This record gives sequence, C-alpha cells and structure tokens, in this order.
Amino acid sequence: QVFDALVVGAGVGGLYALYRLRGKLGKKVKVLEAGTDVGGTWYWNRYPGAQCDIESYCYLPLLEETGYVPKEKYSYAPEIFRHVQRIGEYFGLYDNTLFQTRVTEVKWLEDEGYWRVGTHRNDNIKARFVIQATGPANRPKLPGIPGIKEFKGHSFHTSRWDYGYTGGDHNGGLTKLADKRVAIIGTGATAIQCVPFLGQYAKQLYVFQRTPSSVDLRGNKPTDPDWYKEQGPGWQRARRMNFAAVLAGQSLGEDLVADGWTDIARRIGLSLMNRRSDAGDLDMEEIALRSEIADFQKMNEIRARVDETVGDRDTADKLKPWYRQFCKRPTFNDDYLATFNRPNVELVDVSEAKGVERITEDAVIANGERYEVDCIIYATGFEITTSAHRRVDFDTIGRDGVSLYDHWKDGFRTLHGLSVHGFPNWFTIGINQNGLSPNMTAMFDDQAVHVSYVIDEVTKRGKHRVEPTAEAEAGWVDEIVRLAAAGGGAAGSFFEECTPGYYNREGQGRGAGMQNSPYAPGINAFNALLAAWREDGKLEGMQLS
Repeated sequence: QVFDALVVGAGVGGLYALYRLRGKLGKKVKVLEAGTDVGGTWYWNRYPGAQCDIESYCYLPLLEETGYVPKEKYSYAPEIFRHVQRIGEYFGLYDNTLFQTRVTEVKWLEDEGYWRVGTHRNDNIKARFVIQATGPANRPKLPGIPGIKEFKGHSFHTSRWDYGYTGGDHNGGLTKLADKRVAIIGTGATAIQCVPFLGQYAKQLYVFQRTPSSVDLRGNKPTDPDWYKEQGPGWQRARRMNFAAVLAGQSLGEDLVADGWTDIARRIGLSLMNRRSDAGDLDMEEIALRSEIADFQKMNEIRARVDETVGDRDTADKLKPWYRQFCKRPTFNDDYLATFNRPNVELVDVSEAKGVERITEDAVIANGERYEVDCIIYATGFEITTSAHRRVDFDTIGRDGVSLYDHWKDGFRTLHGLSVHGFPNWFTIGINQNGLSPNMTAMFDDQAVHVSYVIDEVTKRGKHRVEPTAEAEAGWVDEIVRLAAAGGGAAGSFFEECTPGYYNREGQGRGAGMQNSPYAPGINAFNALLAAWREDGKLEGMQLS
C-alpha cells in the first residue's frame, strides 16, 4: 500500500496530524496504532480517578470544530477518551487507522523517494511522508527494585489497571479489594488520583513514598452553560494562548484560566527560572532571590494544607514537600491527603533509604520492615528521560543507512524540533527543541499545523522531498543552547539541586547538555516564530528536491 503520509501513533498528536493532513488537505493518510482504539495516553490510562490537571477548555482538542461542551473545568479520563473517539468519528478518521499494529522499522528508500514502514503483522507500507507521533509518555516505567520478579501475588502498572482483579471502574467500586492487602509504590501525579479509591476499598493500603508530592487544591466545578455559549469564534485558541502567556510570565492582563497553575506562575514566575523576560532592570541574582522567596511562601501554604488535613502529626510531616515548587510537577487533588486519616491506610516513607529495599514472594521490604501484601500496584510513571530509541522501540533509518538514534546519540539535532537533516520527508510531533507547555494538546495542534503546511508546500511547488539543511539544523541547536544559557539554564543548577524526577533525569543531571532544552522564550514565542516563517514563504533552512 502506498500513501501520501503515514502517522505513527493515534494519540492526540497523531489525530491532529491526521486531521490536518486528511481533513484539511485531502491527503491519503494512514495511521498505525499499537492499541485497539484512538486516544494514546487516554486509551491506556484508565485507573480510578484519572483526570487531566489542565483545564478542559484549554486541553480538550477541537472543541469548536466538534461543538462539544466539557462537563467540568477539569475532565476525567473517560470523558477525554470519549471526546478523542468523537473526533475520530466526527472526521471519519477511524477508517484511516490500523489498530493493534506495532511498527518495527521505518526506512528511507532513496531511489524511490518513499519511506517503507514495517509492522509486526508483516505489513509492507510505503509513504511519501512520515509523521512520528508516539508521544512522551508511551512506555510505562517499572522501578529497579531487587526481587520484583519474585513476587507471587498480583501486580500491575497503573497505566495497565486490572479491573478484573480490583473490581469496579474509573468511578470506584473496587469491591474485590475488600479482603486484600495492597501496596502502591510511587506518590506522583497518578498515585495522587488513585490512592483515595484504593484507601476506600482495600482491606489495608500501604503507600510507599520516596518523595512527597506538592498537593494543592483542585476546586473542580461544572461548566456554566451560559458562560460557554458566550464564547465567540476562536475562543479556545485565545484561551490557550492566554494560559501559556501567564505561565511564561508574559501576561500582565486578564488571567482567563485562573487556576492552580496560573496562581503558581503569577506568584513564583516560571519565566524567572528560564530567562530575563518581564524582569525590568533586575539582574539574575535579584530575580532568583525574589523567585525563591515567593516559592517559599507558596510551598509553606502547601505544607500548611497538609497540617490542616492530616490528623497524625508524624504522617503529616512526612507528606510535606520540602523542595521548591518546580522540582516536581505540581499536583492538585481534594481527596488524597484526607485518605491518610483512614485507619486502613499507612504511609511508608522510604526517603532515607532512597526507595524500597526489595520485594519477596509475598512482601515489600522497606526500612528493614516486612509488609506482607496480596497486590502491588506500580504508580511509577513513564520512561520520559530514557533514550528516544528505547521509548519508541523501533528504528528509523534515513539516508545512507543512518539510524535516527545514532544521529541523536549526543543529543537532539533538529530544525524547530520537528524535522531532521538526513531524514527526508520525516517529521516528529513531540516535546524536544520546541515550544513546551504543560498543555501538550495545544503544542501538538500547533506542530501539526506547521508540519502540514510544509508538506502542502512541497506538493504545491511540484517537489518530492524536503529536509533541513545541515547548517539550519546546527543553527537551531545553537539557538536552543544560547537561549537556555542566557536565561541561567532552565535545566541548570536549579534542577540539579532538586529531588530526583523526570525534570532532572532522575537526578542524573543534564545528560546531553542544554541542546535537549525546549525553546526557552515559551510556546507562544515559538508559535509566533513558526508563523512568521510560514508567512515569509521561503521555507528558510529547508532544501527541496
């Protein structure tokens, strides 16, 4: 089979690419997806309580195009998954997707000017263009705890929740845990959401914590239908841009979203960690000092909330985050802390030992104590910081037989974070060397717009191949490094001094250096740069043939 374009991944990024290429440009496109449905993150993550921490009016894709009205300010996973399905149905995207299909290799055929894509089903697909949209959170991470394979009870990762064992569904009803002793390892964003349900239904719940999360108020509320009706054309994009501007410290006007994210940004100033924007005549030392003071005040409020909620003083002290706000992704939940007031819930702090010691056939060993359990649930996140090759689990071979991951062995090398020299007609939708935002659906939408523009221009100009020049790629890498360094290094000393997490490669430092950084001025500035590039019409830095 031969297609104009092939998209790897049917998550939000992949569906945006398909929507732009097929729905807007009429291209013949095929999507390959390992799961049995669209959705990506929201297909796999169905644990009880799963919810997006970004406002639904900003996060849910194509609200204006589909006419959908989110139920609440912060949507739960089933609603998000159903909305992504709705997009697939609304735009006829299902007919263009092969499900339960894993890519095994993507190889450039120089003589033919096509990519050949192999799958585990022995498909032999050719496409003029390839868009890789596998997402940053597609490979579950298990901890390297000794004895993890010895456990004879039941175990699973939160992204592969086993309702057959627990009973119930996303809303709770985990009645099969009534006689079970359950351990959950990890206290990040996922655990914050599912622990309240486990505490409600399990006979005994042990929560193993290496580092406490910062847990702020959620304050969810139903959508006001009158307010929603008042929104005019283009409202979602305007809201997304306003959210991004506030987070980047660029907006001194109205805060349209007005939530925990924007409160943190306004008070502490995300931009103060990254660059000098909006800082006036202050030098970097003064900026850092002011940010640190504001950070301390905010984190004291977070710690005070723990004291107000948790009855046992020793448990409360262990639940208090001791680090600065942006060392770990902030979380927002109104039920997590109160769960530790239940008599059947015990917090096991393993911070001094830097984790669980080992796992046996029937127990978790921590701090020299043995905790016998029937089930272990791993809330240990995803492989965000491992090699790109490991995370996608297939190779991409460009011109002259060069592997993409050999090309990237010393760090990412791209133009605008979207295309790579030596890999004609290949694009990626992702999070490296481009405008980064907690609202990833907005990022992926803008990237899909840009990629589809380039592909359309190649066709309009009667050309067949497009790729960045080596000079343009090197120039973009230099720009990423320059901007990161000019702002004090977003991932410099601040993150190196933080507790281990995916923000600092689990405490391993910066790895490939600043070239893996995002575009420091922020997503709005990045999108403006791309818009100007398109408006210029010269496809600067690209070579067409």
